Amino acid sequence: MKRLLFVCVENANRSQMAEAFARIYGGEEIEAVSAGSRPSGAINPKAVRFMAELGYDLTSHASKSLDDIHGDFDAVVTMGCGDSCPSIPARRREDWQLPDPRHMDDDAYRAVRDDIASRVRTLLSDIS
Repeated sequence: MKRLLFVCVENANRSQMAEAFARIYGGEEIEAVSAGSRPSGAINPKAVRFMAELGYDLTSHASKSLDDIHGDFDAVVTMGCGDSCPSIPARRREDWQLPDPRHMDDDAYRAVRDDIASRVRTLLSDIS
């Protein structure tokens, strides 16, 4: 089983959606988690709504701190959080320069969501 960690600042939007897509596309072969360097403590309602459009329920997720994450990872992906994301040991590291969609209009938010989905598919293909 491959372990993936997705990190953004608040763990409320981008990293939550990436975790969801890794679970959707990776199935039982992938253990996906997400966390934030300064977690908001809640999932953005827009993330919940736009993942629901695709049939995924983000209300089962929780906003987590990097302090709560332990173990080794096959891949760690940071998402535009710069110096706010500490280095976490992993076999593979990527930084996806994705804009934070929390204040975007619906179409722009969906575009970020769809970009994340595409990047997760590519990552899963690369690590398998």
